[in-house]
Amino acid sequence: MKLRKLLFTMLASSMLMLTACGASDSSGTSSKTDTSKTDTSSVLSNESDPQNSSADSPSSDAGSEKQDSSIADSSQSAESKPQNKDTIVVYFSASGITKGVAHKIAEITSADIFEIVPEQKYTDADLDWNDNKSRSTIEMNDPDCRPKISGDIPDLSAYKKVFIGYPIWWGEAPRIMSTFVESVSLDGKTVIPFCTSGSSPIASSAKHLQTQCKSGNWLDGSRLEGSISKEELSEWIDAQK
Repeated sequence: MKLRKLLFTMLASSMLMLTACGASDSSGTSSKTDTSKTDTSSVLSNESDPQNSSADSPSSDAGSEKQDSSIADSSQSAESKPQNKDTIVVYFSASGITKGVAHKIAEITSADIFEIVPEQKYTDADLDWNDNKSRSTIEMNDPDCRPKISGDIPDLSAYKKVFIGYPIWWGEAPRIMSTFVESVSLDGKTVIPFCTSGSSPIASSAKHLQTQCKSGNWLDGSRLEGSISKEELSEWIDAQK
């Protein structure tokens, strides 16, 4: 009898100990799982924070841009989407001076921009105005010359205002500008020509382009310095009415 009671007591104690251990292990597992969830949440938060992305790595920058674009596309409402632009800057630049001015105009006016690129690019020898046999000299001596433009010409139908820029060669716009204006319609558009040069004015170069284009409301335009400041350029743009 006493032996039975002793065995029963020992068995009950063992069962109590196993139950306690099981509860302790379960609590430990639950705590460990919660910690893991907290750590994962913290990592995701850091990875999605643009301030933590490395600006030194191009691949990292590309990834950030892709992510930002995706976020913007998914969250942007119809009212907040940018409106269609009504201004474009079209230019030809052989040495980069006209290009610099054109990009400033596009930035100030928030305009689209299109570079007229010749199918056969100009070399330094081509641009040697002291050489009577250089390509640019031969082209400018031939009023009917029309150098080909590389790629497609943009559709200008959606634009209301078109800035057209070019350098002055022998007192005129380069012949490739004639190629361009004869290839587009500027009906109903305000056309604002501008040029860059060492000292030559825009003179009749824009008038000749207007005659060749046969469309558009062409303003007189101006010669602009390659080093013109944005403030000066803004004043000039405001005066073009």
